[in-house]
Amino acid sequence: MEIQQINDVKNGYFKAVESNQEAGKMTYTWAGEDKFIIDHTEVKESFNGQGVGKKLVIAAVEFAKSNNLKIIPLCPFAKGYFDKHPALQDILF
Repeated sequence: MEIQQINDVKNGYFKAVESNQEAGKMTYTWAGEDKFIIDHTEVKESFNGQGVGKKLVIAAVEFAKSNNLKIIPLCPFAKGYFDKHPALQDILF
């Protein structure tokens, strides 16, 4: 599964692609220059149970860490993931 990122000045998204099919998408909005808000995560029904949402959140974490950014997880899925992984609390705003 490939995770692609599309980013612009105001917002962006991470997209999971498997065999040329979109498996899921996680959108975010910039909240200044050093943080972004994860707004929404969705996984196509045919990909449920395959860890697609987790892969999208991990891609956002890697992006944040490599660019010295912070994350505000307003999306319930992303917030739940961060709540279950205390080692990631340092990346949160």
